[in-house]
Amino acid sequence: MIELGRLRALSAVATYGTVFAAADVLHCTPSAVSQHITKLEQETGTNLFEKDGRKLRLTDAGRLLAEHAGLVLAAVERAEAALAAHHTTVSGRVTIASFATGCRALLPQALKRLAKEHPQLETELLESNPHESLDLLARGEVDLALVDEWPEVPFPFPPGVEHTELGLDHADLVVPASHPLAQRKRPVKLAQVTEERWVASTASTNCYEWLMRVMPGLRPSFLVEEFETQLTLVATGLCIAAIPRLARISVPSGVIILPIDPMPARHVIVAWRAASQERPAVLATVAALRKAWEKRVTAA
Repeated sequence: MIELGRLRALSAVATYGTVFAAADVLHCTPSAVSQHITKLEQETGTNLFEKDGRKLRLTDAGRLLAEHAGLVLAAVERAEAALAAHHTTVSGRVTIASFATGCRALLPQALKRLAKEHPQLETELLESNPHESLDLLARGEVDLALVDEWPEVPFPFPPGVEHTELGLDHADLVVPASHPLAQRKRPVKLAQVTEERWVASTASTNCYEWLMRVMPGLRPSFLVEEFETQLTLVATGLCIAAIPRLARISVPSGVIILPIDPMPARHVIVAWRAASQERPAVLATVAALRKAWEKRVTAA
C-alpha cells in the first residue's frame, strides 16, 4: 500500500520542481522528501522523475501516478473536513490570503470576531495579489483567498476552487479641492478627464489593469501601491485618481470625491477549496468576512 506521505512528496516535487522547494512547502527536510520518492519508486518498480537541468521532470509513469495522487489527497482532505464537521468546536488553524485593501478594511474585524467567538482557532494572514492568492489556495498553502475582480479584467478560478461574492466595491473619482470639477454636482465621465495628471496603482495590479482597460492610452504620472499615498498626492493638487470606496478608510482634507458615470465596481470575493468547504474553520471564516463586509457597508 502506498503511504500518503509519499504521495504528498510526489505531488509537491511535481508541483514545485525540486526536492528543496517541496521540502519547504511540506515543512520537512530535503532528505525526508528524497527518501519518500526513493521508496515510492522502489514500491512501484518504476522511475518517477528524470533530471531536467536543476529541476526534476515527471516521467510518463510519474505523471500518471501524480494525477492519481492529486485525487487521493483531495479525497483525504474531504474526509478530514467531513470528520471535522462533526465537532461543534471550531479549532485548528486557518490561513487567509488577501489583497491589500481587504487586509486593511475587512480582515481586522473578521479576525477579531473569530478570536472572540472561536478562541481555539488559530488564524494566519498573508497579503498577496489575487492571482498569487488563488494559486496558493489551489496548491493547499492557504485555506481561503479574499480577492478583488473587476468585470473588465476577469480571471479564471482554478479547478477545485469554490467562491462566493461578498459584494460590490464601487470606485469614485477623487480630485483636489482646487480642481475645476470640485464643485460639480453631476457624475463625471472618465472621458472628460483623460488629459489630467493621474496617480494609479502600480503596474500588474488589478486596479491598474482595470484603469488601463477603461481608459486606453492613459499614462499615469504617478504609480503608487498604497491608496492612502494616492489620496495624499491628490490632496496636494498634483493629480487625480479613481479609488474604490473600500480603500478609503480615511480621506485627507483638500480632497473632493465625485461619482463616476457609469459607476465602476469591483467584485469582492472569498474563495476556498471545494474539498475543504465543510470544515468548520472555513465556514466560520467565511461568516466572519460576511459580517465584516456588512459592517463596512453599513458604516459607509
